[in-house]
Amino acid sequence: MTAAAPTDALVAGRTTSQAGRSGSVAWMALPALAIFTVFGVVPLIGVLLLSFAQWDGLGAIHTAGISNWRSVLSDPALPHSLFVTFEIMILSWAVQTPMSLLLGVFLAGRQRYRALLAVLYFVPLLLSSAAIAITYKALLDPNFGLGAGLHLDFLAQDWLGKSNLAIGVVIFVVSWQFIPFHSLIYQGGVRQIPTTMYEAASIDGAGRVRQFFSITLPQLKYTIITSSTLMVVGSLTFFDLIFVLTAGGPGDATRVLALDMYKRGFQANLMGPASVIAVLLVLIGLALALLLRRLGGSTTASQQEGA
Repeated sequence: MTAAAPTDALVAGRTTSQAGRSGSVAWMALPALAIFTVFGVVPLIGVLLLSFAQWDGLGAIHTAGISNWRSVLSDPALPHSLFVTFEIMILSWAVQTPMSLLLGVFLAGRQRYRALLAVLYFVPLLLSSAAIAITYKALLDPNFGLGAGLHLDFLAQDWLGKSNLAIGVVIFVVSWQFIPFHSLIYQGGVRQIPTTMYEAASIDGAGRVRQFFSITLPQLKYTIITSSTLMVVGSLTFFDLIFVLTAGGPGDATRVLALDMYKRGFQANLMGPASVIAVLLVLIGLALALLLRRLGGSTTASQQEGA
């Protein structure tokens, strides 16, 4: 009984000290919170209010009730834009994830030449999406592009003039640009895995393929969830690349929601319906992020404990 009192006092003292340290550094989050409020919360509230108003971008703003929501949700073009958005999202995720994972594992090695390759692989991410779209549009031109210059009939097709080919080109260009970013994420995740796990597996006779599926993949569970969340939510905002590359064509084959929002708001001067689509994009992104977090389970546990 007499020994318990000093122990309790020591625990209470540590708790008070930790609470004091946490409170002393809590103010450091205020600048980030203020920036997020000004540039994130306030514009989102403004867009939400604008979705219930009528505005051409220049004149006075008039209340429109739910007419904007009714017109957008009943528009037959909306389901098509949703379908194209999810099509590009799913297919680009299916292409980027395995390639990023394999490249990240490869670049996590300690050989010297891999550092040079990591720099080369990272170059596409440093380029502007609009510049990349202009370059690929010129290269894929059926009359003056790469195929015509090299006299290769396969490359001389009308890549951006056919619906299926245009979707494939968009997915390829998006993957080419963003695979380096996700490879960097996986590279960092692989380097956090203890080397003792691989050493023990080697002693047990496991080869590299078996180690990849038995050690690397399970240990990268939360890294995969994080990368997938960034891919899925980021695909909702694809605009500049698609706008320059195909402008939503041929027809409406590549007209995603973000491009639909731009055309309604800045080409048709219908800011109310465009704001409705913006709110829908936020809700869809939030729902997908929460779903992926739910599928990934609790992230409070250490990644190394999730094997």
